Amino acid sequence: MPSTVSAPPDRNGQRLDRLAAEVSECRRCPRLVAWREQVAREKRAAFRDQEYWGRPVPGFGDPAARLLILGLAPAAHGGNRTGRIFTGDRSGDWLFASLHRTGFANQPTSVSRDDGLALTDCYITAPVKCAPPDNKPLPAERDTCAPWLTAELALLDLDVVVALGAFAWDQALRHLGPVRPKPRFTHAAEAPLPHDRVLLGSYHVSQQNTSTRRLTADMLDAVFRRARELLEGRG
Repeated sequence: MPSTVSAPPDRNGQRLDRLAAEVSECRRCPRLVAWREQVAREKRAAFRDQEYWGRPVPGFGDPAARLLILGLAPAAHGGNRTGRIFTGDRSGDWLFASLHRTGFANQPTSVSRDDGLALTDCYITAPVKCAPPDNKPLPAERDTCAPWLTAELALLDLDVVVALGAFAWDQALRHLGPVRPKPRFTHAAEAPLPHDRVLLGSYHVSQQNTSTRRLTADMLDAVFRRARELLEGRG
């Protein structure tokens, strides 16, 4: 995707807000619509008194961001409940704590859309906007959702992308590449993208990875510190 000169942050914020409103009304994937709404009706016992979002979850962050974080899809009882990406579940606890430690977030927790969280120079989104059954979107669903990510990327003037997991790594290369030969995903992988951008890899902040210590807080912080170094090197 060609590099573009971004609009002023206030205007870009308005454009991203309009796009978020459009995203949240999407009903293009029948299986995902049925699943996200079923979860919102049935709820998890711990959240039975809460009203679930139950819709696609748009991106969130600083309209002037140079860092993009890309990660699979909203969690059924996380983003699908709260309406904000990586908010209200264990994976978000890990992600936002790390972003706070590395200077990209004003607080270490993210529990609701109105909790005061603000990101600086950072924007977070997902290649698939709806919570999928078993956290596994179908290829057709990924492709149907792709134009929403394309639209988000067109409104951001990015320098660095952090992909959380192999799925996000592949989608970053798909949308911001091509890169040949295709770089292999590993934790802390680093690959050049066209238009002088850089792609960094991290294991996903899933509970499976963090509880087994496949991903530790120090490992995650190191990726975002590297992102910070790259951004500071560009002024």
